[in-house]
Amino acid sequence: MIDRLPFWGGLLLPAVLLALAWAGAAWDSVLRARLAGAPAAPAAPVRAVAGLLVQQRRTTLAADGLLWRGGLIALVVAGVLASLVTPLGRWAVADFPVGIVWFNAMEVVAWAAVWLAGWGANSAYGLVGGYRFLAQGLAYELPHMFALTTVALGAASLRVADVVAAQGSVWFVVSMPVAFAAYLLSVLAMAFWGPFHTPVGADVAGGVLAELSGVDRLLLVTGRWLLLVSGAAFAVPLFLGGGAGPVLPSWLWSLVKTLAVLAALVWVRRRVPAVRMERYEEFAWLVLIPLTLLQALVVALVVLAR
Repeated sequence: MIDRLPFWGGLLLPAVLLALAWAGAAWDSVLRARLAGAPAAPAAPVRAVAGLLVQQRRTTLAADGLLWRGGLIALVVAGVLASLVTPLGRWAVADFPVGIVWFNAMEVVAWAAVWLAGWGANSAYGLVGGYRFLAQGLAYELPHMFALTTVALGAASLRVADVVAAQGSVWFVVSMPVAFAAYLLSVLAMAFWGPFHTPVGADVAGGVLAELSGVDRLLLVTGRWLLLVSGAAFAVPLFLGGGAGPVLPSWLWSLVKTLAVLAALVWVRRRVPAVRMERYEEFAWLVLIPLTLLQALVVALVVLAR
């Protein structure tokens, strides 16, 4: 059973997401320092944010400011709205009957937002970065949808509360390992993170980030982190039993599990090299999609057998 938070509780959602994003950024800074053999600097994200807040915003010739800044704002909004249906223990801002579809819909908003940010700057590098993100979406979106569909099949519902309740005896990460792996890969690609960072790759001078500075750059970086955090948090009710666990309260178990998934996703950035888009598309269409479809078929047969 999931209870809806009061209105004032819903206002805390962005603060919780930003706190988790800061924790992830601090962990990323520690990993980067370790690889460089330098002292750990968990406060580095705070200094980076302060620097961007006082940095002058860059302008480009004939830029479409409405599309450019609108895309950046939409990316942040999509990251927050995606978590409306993610429960923190037994509490959630919203418990829609189609909560899984809602989460996927916000991902589609992120598609448009990143592309608009790349297009609106009137920059070749930004445009290439935006189209790279769309091309990357062709690879990860179908496995992502099939992973979510498999979870919905297992719970016989699109409501997140029902998904959590269906994992009373066995978590879905045990019974649906392929869907879990495909989901985590899609979260990395959705946030263009780690091996899927080509939309902001150095080979295109930063891609979507190429012409961004100051508050504009901060918005895109924040939106990227919010997508990563939202994806990590949603993995908990989908595959890890929600707030289930001994001794600790359910809301704390949800936070612990979210931080564990987020730490693993951040770690991938420092350990796995970039993947060429065409290679990943080939892998997704020839390997991931058949595997996720097979996983969905097995789960459907088990549900019918009941």
